[in-house]
Amino acid sequence: MQDGSLLDAREEQTYRLLVGLSAARAAELAEVAELAPHEAAEVLQRLQAKGLVTVQPADEPVFRPLPPDVALGTTLLRRQESLEAARKTVAALSEEFRASASRRDAHHLVEVIVGATTLRERLRDLQNAAREEILWFCRANPMAMKGAENTEEYGALSRGVRYRAIYERALVETPGELDSIAEGVSWGEEARVLPTLPVRIAIVDRSTAICPLVRDDEPELGEPSAAIISRGQLLDALLALFESYWEAATPVRLQPDQTQTVDGLDDSERLLLSLLVAGVPDKSIATQLGISRRTVQRRLDRLMAMAGVDTRTGLSFQAAKRNWL
Repeated sequence: MQDGSLLDAREEQTYRLLVGLSAARAAELAEVAELAPHEAAEVLQRLQAKGLVTVQPADEPVFRPLPPDVALGTTLLRRQESLEAARKTVAALSEEFRASASRRDAHHLVEVIVGATTLRERLRDLQNAAREEILWFCRANPMAMKGAENTEEYGALSRGVRYRAIYERALVETPGELDSIAEGVSWGEEARVLPTLPVRIAIVDRSTAICPLVRDDEPELGEPSAAIISRGQLLDALLALFESYWEAATPVRLQPDQTQTVDGLDDSERLLLSLLVAGVPDKSIATQLGISRRTVQRRLDRLMAMAGVDTRTGLSFQAAKRNWL
């Protein structure tokens, strides 16, 4: 039984023949099985040792088959118990191996890169390789790449890659940045705004993240450095962080949602509402829209009249309720 089976091919054939004959002497079985007499006797002895045949003493012993479930059931049970024990051993050894490998090969999960140029090139490479989704935390004062420099975004969007970006309010107030955001939204980017963000993050296909290692208020530490984070609990935490901030952020709307009815708002008014709800001051809104602060106030008065309210807080509430954003 070199292959680990309960019966080898010759033993199985001999047992089947004996079952068909009900009883037989070794010579008779040898003739039926086309075996030499000594080979038949040897196989019958092995079957007897396994409890599959019984022998009736005589000048020429007569062999009778016994039920296989009784003889082989115990053997099967023992093998099953042995296999279960082996499975548990393999599982325990595998767990020890994974734990050891994660400690020994931690550098495979986190790679450190240094320098704005290196960081910028890695951001470009990851976007070019993206296939499903890219997530961004975009803080003010970009370290490696300004929005207008991110030419890889259009190529990724054209391939069907989903872009979700959350912009810090101070970045939106920076001259020229809103135009860059608006251009990205026109390509298909989903943009939202929050007053502040805790960290800069770019996550590609939920499998790789780039996160700076130096705080923004510590420029004296030298060139910017960042961690490239692969799949693992740290990446899972960053994904959860992004999703929680995404739920709280205010959408930037430049075009109406085709599934909702928009009460006569034009693109500039939707953008104005987005900036208002995000907390951008009138002066910055005016600068970004290229209009005067008085015009901002006049447009807000018109929107409040449309919403039937007389405060900006009420306007923000009605904008959300009426799906204007």
